[in-house]
Amino acid sequence: MAARVLNVNVGVLGHIDSGKTALARALSTTGSTAAFDRAPQSRARGITLDLGFSCLRTALPPQLGPGPGELQFTLVDCPGHASLIRTIIGGAQIIDLMMLVIDVTKGMQTQSAECLVIGQIACQKMVVVLNKIDLLPEGKRQSAIEKMTKKMQKTLENTKFSGCPIVAVAAKPGGPEAPESENPLGVSELIEVLKSQAYLPSRDPSGHFLMAVDHCFSIKGQGTVMTGTILSGSVSLGDNVEIPALKVTKKVKSMQMFHTPVTYAMQGDRVGVCVTQFDPKLLERGLICTPDSLHTIHAAIISLKKIQYFRGALQTKAKFHITVGHETVMGRVMFFSPAPANFSEEIQENVFDFEKDYLYQEEYLSKDSVSSEGNKENDQAGEVQLPKQQWALLEFEKPVTCPKLCLVIGSKLDTDIHANTCRLAFHGVLLQGMEDKNYTETFLPKLKVYKQKHKEGQVERVMDDYSVIGRSLFKKETNIQIFVGLKVKLSTGEDGVIDGGFGQSGKFKIRIPDGLKPDTKMVLTAASKKKSKGGKGDMTKEDENSKNDSAQPVTISLVFKRYVFDTQKKMIQS
Repeated sequence: MAARVLNVNVGVLGHIDSGKTALARALSTTGSTAAFDRAPQSRARGITLDLGFSCLRTALPPQLGPGPGELQFTLVDCPGHASLIRTIIGGAQIIDLMMLVIDVTKGMQTQSAECLVIGQIACQKMVVVLNKIDLLPEGKRQSAIEKMTKKMQKTLENTKFSGCPIVAVAAKPGGPEAPESENPLGVSELIEVLKSQAYLPSRDPSGHFLMAVDHCFSIKGQGTVMTGTILSGSVSLGDNVEIPALKVTKKVKSMQMFHTPVTYAMQGDRVGVCVTQFDPKLLERGLICTPDSLHTIHAAIISLKKIQYFRGALQTKAKFHITVGHETVMGRVMFFSPAPANFSEEIQENVFDFEKDYLYQEEYLSKDSVSSEGNKENDQAGEVQLPKQQWALLEFEKPVTCPKLCLVIGSKLDTDIHANTCRLAFHGVLLQGMEDKNYTETFLPKLKVYKQKHKEGQVERVMDDYSVIGRSLFKKETNIQIFVGLKVKLSTGEDGVIDGGFGQSGKFKIRIPDGLKPDTKMVLTAASKKKSKGGKGDMTKEDENSKNDSAQPVTISLVFKRYVFDTQKKMIQS
């Protein structure tokens, strides 16, 4: 029986030119097909353009169980170039442990900060690697390393990686041009730290097979090989797999893990799957899966959290780059929250309840957003109450293929890449996808998101004890008929019902079922007398003052809600 091999995926992330590829090379014993900037455009530009993979094998450390076996670290070298952040986001979803590579002479840079944000969203454990220590003068090297270590500890203090190991290395002393005979510094210590941080990631072979393919190429006489990481389920020789983006199904002819033939692979494994009669040019990267197990969606409901380092508000109707799985597409967002009465209610995770009512928000509610509709209602107490959970409707510019409950990241990748600012705006979980192209007609009407409407007008005059005439609530051209029967409240406390229009100028009649209070009648009669008196000749100064004191207009307020996706635009009052 072959000794067991435990695979742990380690992401190598960091700012461009922090030496990630050199570090991966110094750590690796076996390079995979995608490793070490093999792509011609990567070599020409001297930067990593795509996820590179290689592996490092070492004896199984005692904390990972008894018996013989090997621990395999699959190193995922993520590009550090700003415009390639979408590739990093795709890579972060398959990572168990992250190495954040920092150029010791420069410290944290814009992309190192973004990598840290992605790590916090997608990863449980991290090791910080201070690289290029060979560039520090030997006499001052130790104190410079200690200073940078302290700085990094402070940066990580308020993140989930607080107190994580920090290791100093020189992956390629002398830089890229130095001879290969130069031995790296600190790499064996780093391997020991990685071993101490390794854990048994929870792996589950059950469920549908799903694999994120990051490279596709043909081998003469063999077929086409798709390499990637299995996100869920398992795959065996002879299985049928679907390429959902192309609606094509193929049979698995052979499989390899780092040049070793295998007959079975499961969640977390890095594997090459060989199929026949498939043109590799059709699939650079994407997903393959159990036939019919994935959905192609045009829109989605997600639960989400704003990323604290993102500056500025998240506005409804704004467009973001939405990363779902290995795809990044443009999408428009609409934010909504629980109804204000339910702001503090515990929400069941990863489930969306279509029976409930939700409040439309002009922007994602956070401590900085003051102008939200929900907050106006909650603001009386003086402190702004925020809901425990918020959601968004995402509408994609082109359909995406993804599993349910997958990670979603929204970013503003069109921000100037040289601006020192975090471009990642929010992250969330995809709760419900909409597969129907006509989802606006077939699906959205089920989504009960409402806007709270509040109109104000004034009482013009009394007709009798049980009715008044109002104005300024509607425009002249409004069809008042649709408002008949809606309840209104007078500022003097009476409840009324809109009875119908009055004349042609947008005035209307209100019935007061319980009758007007005597005080109200007095105020209104005084006001209308003043009006008619005001018409006769000029007012004296005294009259002017007494008018301001007593004749505060009686206002009418009409409050109703309207569901955003209700085709009939019905007005609803509780």
